[in-house]
Amino acid sequence: MGDRLVFPDGFLWGAATSAYQIEGAVTADGRGPCLWDIWSHRPGTTHRGDNGDIACDHYHRLESDVDLISDLSLRGYRFSVAWPRVQPEADGRVNQAGLDHYRRLLDLLLAKGVEPMVTLYHFDLPQYLQAEGGWTNRETALRFADYAGIVADALGDRVRLWLTINQPWVEAFFGYGDTVFAPAYGEIGKAVRASHHLLLGHGLATRAVVAAASTPAQVGLALEPVPVTAASDSEDDLKAAERYDEQRCQWFLEPVFHGRYPERLFDEYVRLIGDDFLHEGDCEAMNAELGLLALNYYSPARVAASPPATQPTSRSLFWDWFGLEEQPQPDAARTTMGWTIEPEGLTQTLVRLKDDYGDIPLYVTENGAAFYDYVDPEGRINDLERIEFLRAHFTAAHAAITQGVDLRGYFVWSLLDNFEWAEGYSMRFGLVFTDYRTKERILKQSAHFYRDVIAANAVEAL
Repeated sequence: MGDRLVFPDGFLWGAATSAYQIEGAVTADGRGPCLWDIWSHRPGTTHRGDNGDIACDHYHRLESDVDLISDLSLRGYRFSVAWPRVQPEADGRVNQAGLDHYRRLLDLLLAKGVEPMVTLYHFDLPQYLQAEGGWTNRETALRFADYAGIVADALGDRVRLWLTINQPWVEAFFGYGDTVFAPAYGEIGKAVRASHHLLLGHGLATRAVVAAASTPAQVGLALEPVPVTAASDSEDDLKAAERYDEQRCQWFLEPVFHGRYPERLFDEYVRLIGDDFLHEGDCEAMNAELGLLALNYYSPARVAASPPATQPTSRSLFWDWFGLEEQPQPDAARTTMGWTIEPEGLTQTLVRLKDDYGDIPLYVTENGAAFYDYVDPEGRINDLERIEFLRAHFTAAHAAITQGVDLRGYFVWSLLDNFEWAEGYSMRFGLVFTDYRTKERILKQSAHFYRDVIAANAVEAL
């Protein structure tokens, strides 16, 4: 072991979840269906037909799960509100039982001294909005702002830290521009429109939360910018990497911080689908004042040029349109998701955000790994790979702090093994093992490790 790396006083160590991935109870107390309720029941969309109908049954286990959070000594807990619990019908009526559920969760957390971070949207779009085009429809952004104000008015006396939208790049360009994530439209034109409306929704919702919350609200969103490198020194690969960075990172960061899109990519999209998606005042709306920025980090991107599609159109798949492919570092260790383990990318991303966008408060709101976890004959889950993964990434975060990054917290993904979208229940990211049949929770060795890190507010460097 190396040096003991101490984090700043008050550093917010936590864990993260999202509503659809853990709650279950998809028809309880007036909840309406969301996009993933419908999508996951279609044959061939998820691993072995898995769905979130029951998941971890967290909805019915609030007290015991909050006790678990307290037992782990977590200082913070990031969770999402399920939009279809709050507004289950197309008429926009408010379901009081849905709001009461989250008020109860917040009260339990605060009684244990746990700081909540509330995400307003984590992929679970109400189905009635998806039926009207989802995020390709401008109206969805306006409806999202209304919903954000309702939630902030109901919960804003209990919450300081808010995130509007989780990973709009994934939602837009995997969900609308490819076929691997709901709603799997596979049209780059739809992805561009969806991305704009997600960013517009973020800006409008930010103002709605600040106006409605009775406690001063620090509002941001969770983005997934990553370090992007070329697979070789060839001119084609270097251009592909630059293009990927514009599309994945700058397309979301520039509007949020500067109220503008990267010019070259914007012009390219306009040639593809026109500019009618951008209305007067949108740039100012997207550029709402940020109280924080959240970073979800798993793995960097190594990019190569690929043979472009013949005359790609707005209906082309995401990768075909951009003429690129990811080629992960061949000799890097990997998680069971196939993602390379490169913690130095976290340091690079945090430092880049500071250098390019200033000293905004930053939080790592997702970082974790799936491994082949199992309960051994003595009832233990010896996930040593996850311990070393977390240790390396905590060390990388500390390195960013020493370079002047204002990093204020770190939320491990995830608290529980849960429904991992298209991967269903096949991938386990949790600090806590979930027996999906009995719903028993078992602390993995990584949970004990993390509790020790929190208690010391420090990690032993590798």
